Amino acid sequence: MKGKLIKINPDNPQENKIREVAEILSKGGVVIYPTDTVYGIGCDIFNKKAVERICKIKNMNPAKSHFSFICHDLSHIADYAKIPDQVYKVMKKALPGPFTFILNANKTVPKVLNPKKSTVGIRVPDNNIPRMLVKELGNPIITTSIRDEDDILEYSTDPELIYEKFKDTVDAVIDGGYGNNMASTVVDCTNEEFEVVREGLGNLEQYI
Repeated sequence: MKGKLIKINPDNPQENKIREVAEILSKGGVVIYPTDTVYGIGCDIFNKKAVERICKIKNMNPAKSHFSFICHDLSHIADYAKIPDQVYKVMKKALPGPFTFILNANKTVPKVLNPKKSTVGIRVPDNNIPRMLVKELGNPIITTSIRDEDDILEYSTDPELIYEKFKDTVDAVIDGGYGNNMASTVVDCTNEEFEVVREGLGNLEQYI
């Protein structure tokens, strides 16, 4: 069955459309959505079959995949990870924003996401659509980027082209306007320090 293309206003997301996508996610659906960086593909983190489906779409090994997921705010992050005080202060200034923070996970994180790891990557993107989706769904959603086979562009930015490519493999693609073509900055905070492990769109220096 062909997936839907759902247009959502990124500045003022229509609540009925957010509910429609959240309903798809709650039934185990896989959705492509915009963030403040690149377009991502995701599902409810607690739906094992949907997580495995994403692995299949992206040719990833579930046992070796280390997914990040989206929370709607800082208090939501605290449900899934341990945040030391000094890390919290920086995250409070930097989020919502184009960062993935690697934190020590707590027992709430499902094992399917990190079967052999005690850490987890967490995002709170500066984009209303995924944050409202997470809030409506009631659970975080997986975030892993949509890559392009193009030699020049590493990431797909046009939602209509993304839809053409993935309409037969996902349940919905959200058109929230053109995406960015630079991924998030990944920061390892597991030792209570800030180690940038991947330079991306965010500049952490301005928040430390």
